[in-house]
Amino acid sequence: MAGHGAQEHPHGADRLCEAGDRVYSRAVRRGRVPRHDADPVPCLLELALLHPDPDDMDWLVPTSPQEVMTRLLRGVYDEVSASQRRMGSAVAAFEWYAALGPQPSPASGTDTAVPASAIRVLEGDSRIQGALDEATQACTTEVLTVQPGGIRPEHELTEGLHRAMALRGRGVRMRDLYTHVARHGQGLLNYLELMGDSVEARTLDEVIDRLILFDRTVAFIPANADRTLALELRHPGLVHYLVTVFERLWRLAIPLTAPLPDTGIEGISHREQSIAALLAEGHQDAVIAERLGISVRTCRAHIARLSETLGAASRTQLGVRIAQVGLDRSRVSSSEAAVIRVAGVPGIPGGHGVPGQESPTGR
Repeated sequence: MAGHGAQEHPHGADRLCEAGDRVYSRAVRRGRVPRHDADPVPCLLELALLHPDPDDMDWLVPTSPQEVMTRLLRGVYDEVSASQRRMGSAVAAFEWYAALGPQPSPASGTDTAVPASAIRVLEGDSRIQGALDEATQACTTEVLTVQPGGIRPEHELTEGLHRAMALRGRGVRMRDLYTHVARHGQGLLNYLELMGDSVEARTLDEVIDRLILFDRTVAFIPANADRTLALELRHPGLVHYLVTVFERLWRLAIPLTAPLPDTGIEGISHREQSIAALLAEGHQDAVIAERLGISVRTCRAHIARLSETLGAASRTQLGVRIAQVGLDRSRVSSSEAAVIRVAGVPGIPGGHGVPGQESPTGR
């Protein structure tokens, strides 16, 4: 569709074709148009003049003329003298469109005014990438990110490296949250070494879905499972809420340079403790694996080791053992672990172990 539209509509946003002019004008007047109205003019989506309505994906809403004008002018200024003529045409084109829509009333408190495009749907990898690049170029102070999943693939780290290096060159500070599993990825360690003290990383057992925050003014989050849709958020209330979520997770997270805390129970690793807590909540293997950033196969291997260590012959018995030793809580203190050992819970060293069964070493 993208290539077809480019052939039939070889123009920029500052000189729309006749069909595109009609549909975009209608969208500005009415606030939105049915998606099928834009089928004959794919140029409007390709040029980001229309984007999906967050409340109803069967409708498209217009990008405000003022925002389009700003975007065009940013590129125009970069081209300096060779683009002076284009600057004039961009302004001329969108002044007329801006007059079609309702005019904003003067706000009594400009500090609390909501941006015109508080929520924008970005459809397709190129559109998402372009918006991230624009936000990176405008960023001056801080970037906060949450990166779910396990070990980061090398190609993902490479793709984001050019943005990270540009931010570092401007003195922008970055803080990244990962799952504990990401600690085992050499690519991530190499990336952090390359970035030096401009990036600080911490890890948690599990984190929220992907989040990127620039200067605490604009946020990007996925809008569907396969991440072909994203939301660009500029509403101050939403962005403030996401910053608060990040900061609270950050306080709970463990610096990448620090070791993970010991569980206090011999033979049970930190990851197995996390799996046990999620098992106690009733989650299935696939859900646990996704939340902790590991494969289902790895998850089941840890569950098998838990069963062996705790002397459980079935899933039901494993649930009982998890509750007995206190692994159904997210943390087990050293004092609790001492009580467990003294109490002699089956399968725990110091208690009544299963005959002929050795406890595996800590992992």
